[in-house]
Amino acid sequence: MPVPNLAADLDLLVDAAREAGAIALRYFKRDPQIWDKGDGAGPVTEADLAVNTMLEGRLRRARPDYGWLSEETPDSTDRLSAKRCFIIDPIDGTRAFIEGQDSFAHSLAIAEGDKIIAAAVFLPAKNRMYSAHAASSAQMNGQPIRASAQAGVVGASVLTSKPNMQAHHWPGGVPDVARAFRPSLAYRLCLVAEGRFDAMLAFRPTWEWDIAAGALIATRAGAVVSDGMGAELRFNASDPRTPGVIVASVGLHAELIARRG
Repeated sequence: MPVPNLAADLDLLVDAAREAGAIALRYFKRDPQIWDKGDGAGPVTEADLAVNTMLEGRLRRARPDYGWLSEETPDSTDRLSAKRCFIIDPIDGTRAFIEGQDSFAHSLAIAEGDKIIAAAVFLPAKNRMYSAHAASSAQMNGQPIRASAQAGVVGASVLTSKPNMQAHHWPGGVPDVARAFRPSLAYRLCLVAEGRFDAMLAFRPTWEWDIAAGALIATRAGAVVSDGMGAELRFNASDPRTPGVIVASVGLHAELIARRG
C-alpha cells in the first residue's frame, strides 16, 4: 500500500479533530458522566470515551496499516512495528472540560519512526485549529503563526505550573520570568507556537499523547522543542513518556537549558 503524503495525512487529522470537537461540545457543560481511572491517572468522562471511539474507528479505517497510541485505548506493542503511528489524546485538559473551561483540546499526531510528521490541535470551544506537517508552516485557522523572538529570560513569559519553578530544578539559578498556566499541555505548546507566550516548561514525565502534536506545531513555528534537559524528543517509544518538555524561542531555550545545569 502506498504511503499517503503529508498533506493528505494532515487533512485527515484536521477533519477528524473537527468531528471530535462536535462530539465533545455535545457533552460540554452538560454534566457528563465521570470516572476516576485510578493510580493517579485522573478523571475520564463519557465525552473522552466517545471521542476516542470515533477517532479510533475513523482514523484506523482510513489508515489501517498505521499503529495506534491513545490515552484512552489499552496500549499494544503492535504499534512499534508500524511505519507510521497515530498518537492521540481525545481530550487534553479533561479536568478543564469537566469544570466548564473552554481551554480543553483534541491532540492528534502521526509519527513516522520516532518523528512527528503531521499534527492537529483543536480547541472546539474557542474554534481554534492549530496544524502543521513536517514540510509546512504552522498555522492557526489557516493563517501562518510564528514563535516569539524572545532572546533571554529577562522579560520572558512562560507557561508552567508553580512547582516547576522551585530552586531544585534550576542549579544555574531560577529564571525570573512572568509565569502563567493553562490546563492543556497541547494548548500550551500551541500558544508558544503562536507567539502569545515565549516558552512552556514541564519537568515531570510527560505522556507522548499530550505533546506530540503540539511539539511539531511549535517546531514548524520556529520554536526549539526538547525534553526537560535539552535532548531531542523521540516519539512512539515502548514507554510512551518523555522526561519533561521545554519549548521556547531559540535564545530563551538556550538560557533555560543552561540554568537547568
